[in-house]
Amino acid sequence: MPKTILFLGATGGCVLSTLRRSLAAGHTCIALCRTPSSLLSKLTPAEQAAVHISQGNAHDAAALRAALSDPSVPPHTLVDYVISGIGNPVTKEGVLHPDVDVCRKGMEVLLEVVAGLRGEGFTGRVRVLGISSTGVSDFGRDIPIAMIPLYKVMLHVPHKDKKGMEDLLVASGEEWTVVRPSWLTNGEGGVTDVRAGMEDPERKEVVTKAVGYTISREDVGKWIFENVVEEVDGKWVKRIASLTY
Repeated sequence: MPKTILFLGATGGCVLSTLRRSLAAGHTCIALCRTPSSLLSKLTPAEQAAVHISQGNAHDAAALRAALSDPSVPPHTLVDYVISGIGNPVTKEGVLHPDVDVCRKGMEVLLEVVAGLRGEGFTGRVRVLGISSTGVSDFGRDIPIAMIPLYKVMLHVPHKDKKGMEDLLVASGEEWTVVRPSWLTNGEGGVTDVRAGMEDPERKEVVTKAVGYTISREDVGKWIFENVVEEVDGKWVKRIASLTY
């Protein structure tokens, strides 16, 4: 069944990979972008024609409000999915002057807007997926021992932000999924099989464990499409997935 999906951070590799697959499958795809040309330059002409671009910032409540309304059905209906991969850009400015609260703040605004729209009579289920990172689990180690110093030194600040985002989702009462990729790489995916560990934060337990070093952004997006967008059994609802090779 066709779905309506709002993408946040769609110019990033993981979310872009999911967006392109969702467009190819015939889903209605909305992308909230600060600079639409940055996304359009990465899409084919057919993809450009199919995607609905909404210009704005993921921290802007008014922009989110406009993007959360499903354009394919009668008014006052929410989108089916929100897939968020927002974070600091991998640029000189993003590295030297990061927004240390970008993920948590974005999720806070999103959830507040969804709650507000429901209060105004908007209907529809919203499944929210947030892309986080391995190394932030409360229930077990999901990174190799050799990478612990690197994660602790280099990624302490962004990981605190990612964990804040996760905590908001878990406590939200919405349907949600968190995806924690291991160290992200560029390039084509499909080189090797993706392994997925599962955590259940409500039961405070690791259901299945997957520990590894890397995974490509392309394969993260493919996994999200196949296991969340196209999901039929609800396996990953209110669950955390750790993805690695």
